[in-house]
Amino acid sequence: MKYSTSLALACLLASGSACAQSSVQIYGLIDAGLSWVSNEGGHSNFKFADGIYTPTLFGLLGSEDLGGGTKAVFRLESQYQIGGGNILPGEGLFGREAYVGLQDTHYGSLTLGNQFDFMFESLARAHNDPAFFSGGLYAFRAGPFTGLDIPNNPTGGFDWDRLAGEQVHNSLKYQSPTWAGVRVGAMYAFGGVPGQFSAGSAVSFGVNYDHGPFGMGGAYTEVRYAGATPVDPLVPVRNWGVGAHYDFGKVIAAALFTTVRNRFNGAAVYAAEAGASWTITPAWTLAGNYTYMKGNDTVSNAHANQLAATFSYSLSKRTLVYVQGIYQRANSGADALICGVVDADAASSSPTQAIARAGIQTSF
Repeated sequence: MKYSTSLALACLLASGSACAQSSVQIYGLIDAGLSWVSNEGGHSNFKFADGIYTPTLFGLLGSEDLGGGTKAVFRLESQYQIGGGNILPGEGLFGREAYVGLQDTHYGSLTLGNQFDFMFESLARAHNDPAFFSGGLYAFRAGPFTGLDIPNNPTGGFDWDRLAGEQVHNSLKYQSPTWAGVRVGAMYAFGGVPGQFSAGSAVSFGVNYDHGPFGMGGAYTEVRYAGATPVDPLVPVRNWGVGAHYDFGKVIAAALFTTVRNRFNGAAVYAAEAGASWTITPAWTLAGNYTYMKGNDTVSNAHANQLAATFSYSLSKRTLVYVQGIYQRANSGADALICGVVDADAASSSPTQAIARAGIQTSF
């Protein structure tokens, strides 16, 4: 899963006056633990897993004050596996995020590079997704939907609504300032295929509204995968979703609805989800959510119900320990598959799959 936090500041310039105008933040998250999976390809599995409750990542976030309310900004962020100390398979050094641009207090921000689309920005990052605080990667949407056949996807249906964080390469992204609680955004990614301007391209739009404890958001993303087949080189996969949250003080509640449609094979899935996080004391937190997912006839009308819960204890402002449980039940004849279980043949050999996990997460 792919979240961001900035908790440490280091000025890399020599002079005191320059430091007052420019900064570079070094930040990161580390999550590790043990997971028991009831059924992976017909067998139970007890394994080390990291990047589940939060991603394990390292990043640099910088800005330079250009005057008049304008800043030059950049972010370089890498996600890695603490178990082996290696970068995520298939990703480069800063494969999670890498962008540079301008930010203005009156006009908003314009950035270029490898960035998240607005399914992530307007729904997950804006706290409109219950999975964001009630289980992490295991609580995101997945299931018996490998028939979605999304290109470049570990299972064909992993993170099908993109809210765990799917990057858009070679993109230009605009985010407005907030006007009366409303902010909007738009993104375009350049495919770079000679003679086929739209091949490999992507578009994304988002809108958010926040007023006191209430917030809501909506997003749309379309990715056109280049060269998916010799016959039809453009395979548009479309997502849209809406979500909302309300902060009651000790309890934060959220609800979400997301969809996906692969226009090449006609496969489609939707999910409806609701959940809450309860801060019992400053140290103890209990969170949970329920998700219903349903596919169309292209994915055999498969459907699934999923429950997720996490109980955490904060050892300090930076470090917590937690236990969590996830249970998914699909329809008869379908193979359950919880998000984050992406090894070869990791789907359950039955309509049910469960995960129990204990872990530790820290930030810097």
